Amino acid sequence: MALILRDAEKIICAIIFFAMTLLGFANVVVRYASNYSLAASEELLTNGFLLLTIFGAAIAARTGDHLAVTLIYELLPRPIRKLMLIIASALSILLLAVSAWFTLELLSNQVSSQVRSYALQIPAWYYSVGLPFAFALVIVRYIQRALDEWRDLHREAGSNA
Repeated sequence: MALILRDAEKIICAIIFFAMTLLGFANVVVRYASNYSLAASEELLTNGFLLLTIFGAAIAARTGDHLAVTLIYELLPRPIRKLMLIIASALSILLLAVSAWFTLELLSNQVSSQVRSYALQIPAWYYSVGLPFAFALVIVRYIQRALDEWRDLHREAGSNA
């Protein structure tokens, strides 16, 4: 259970990526064998990439691998670094919370309007249902990383004192 909680986004990404690989391979085989393609594969792969991107962002948030310019941050004195960490974390969490809110609104609109996907004609919200959860997971992982950085700043201060 601890593995699932610690690495949920990695497991989700692996499953999505595996399914997308199988679907893409099947589409290529069908296209070469019959000169037809699986019409729904584009729809499924596009939505799979969207989910893969956001859950991948959760992985990057937890490990601190998001693109960042740290030159100024590293040159600042420790007390200002702490302030900068708080401000940057608060702004990032705000942006992610707004993204989660808008994806919830998207989901609500898709459910209420009963819009259907273009290829499979299934309810479009099937593709969007994971988005608010994914953004919430990015928030959790970002907070975990910010707390780790905060602790590291305190350890540095203790070792330099």
